[in-house]
Amino acid sequence: MKRKTLMLLASVTLGLSALPSLTMAQDKPPIKIWVGFPPGGSVDVVARILAERMRTTLDQNVIVDNKPGAGGRIILGDLKRATADGNTLVLAPSGALVIFPWLYKNLGYDPMKDFSPIARVTTFDFAVTAGPGAPAGDLKSVMTWLKANPTKANFATSGAGTVPHFAGILLSNEVGIPFTHVAYKGGAPAAQDLLAGQIPLMVDTASETIEHHRSGKLKILAVTGEARSSALPEVPTLKELGINVVADAFFGLYGPANMAPDRVQKISDAVAQALNNPEVQSRIRGFGLVPSYSNAQGLTSTQASHYKRWESPIKASGYTAE
Repeated sequence: MKRKTLMLLASVTLGLSALPSLTMAQDKPPIKIWVGFPPGGSVDVVARILAERMRTTLDQNVIVDNKPGAGGRIILGDLKRATADGNTLVLAPSGALVIFPWLYKNLGYDPMKDFSPIARVTTFDFAVTAGPGAPAGDLKSVMTWLKANPTKANFATSGAGTVPHFAGILLSNEVGIPFTHVAYKGGAPAAQDLLAGQIPLMVDTASETIEHHRSGKLKILAVTGEARSSALPEVPTLKELGINVVADAFFGLYGPANMAPDRVQKISDAVAQALNNPEVQSRIRGFGLVPSYSNAQGLTSTQASHYKRWESPIKASGYTAE
C-alpha cells in the first residue's frame, strides 16, 4: 500500500512539473496565419499543414484564418497594418507580390518594403485541366474544339491578375485562340464550376483538380513547368506538346515590416523543421506542390527574380487591372 502511495505521489509530482510546458502555449497569444483565399484551396491546405507542425515547434498555438478576396491583395494590405510582433503572418502565393505590382497603380502595399519575408514554403507549376464541359481527349483535341467554338473558349482561375491568369493568357497567345478569362475567389469554387460543366477549362495549381483527375471526373491535359510533375508523371508539359509556355510560382510566408530578426529566424526555423518532415513532404507533394524551403534571404531573392521575369509578358499582354 505504501509503495502504491509513493508511486501515486511521484506521478502527481511529475504531472505538476510538466504543467508549465503544457500550458505555456495557452499563455501566449496565438500566431495567426492569414490566407487570402477560401478554405479548401492549395494555399489553405498548405497553411494548415504548416500550422499543425509549427504549434509544437514554437510551443505556441498557430491558427489559420481565411480572409478571401481580390486574389490575396486585400489580406496583404491588412498585413501591412498589423503589429510586427510575429503573431500575424500571411502565406501568400507569389502572384500577389510579383504580378500585382505591374497591374495596380494603387496597390495599397509595396511588396519589397512593407513586409518581412520569413520563408519560402513551396514551389509549383500549374495544370491545364478540362472538365465535362469540354470534349474528351488530349490538349490538341480540346484546343481544336475551342477554336471551332470560340464562344465557349473560357478558362477559370483562382483570381484576376494571378500567375494562372497570365499563364492562361500566354497559352491563349501561343495556340491562337482568344480565351476569355473567368476569375473566381479561389481555386476551390473554380474547380466546382469546372466539375459542373459550367466552364470547359481551368488553369491553376494542380492541387485544385488532381484528385478529380485521379478519379476520372476531370482531366489534366498539361502542366506548365520545365519538367513533368512528380505527382503527375503521366501528364506532359506544354513545351513537350510544342507550346512555348513555362509558368511557375511559389508560396511564401511573410510578416509585417520591421519584425525583429530573431523572431523572423525562429519562425523560419519552425517552417524548415516542418518541411523536413517526411509526412509533411508527402502530403504537400500529394497536392502537386513541391516542398521547397528557403530562409528570409532566399525568399527575398526568389521574389525579386520572379518580379523581373513577369514584367515583359504582362506588359505585352496589354492587361491592366485599373
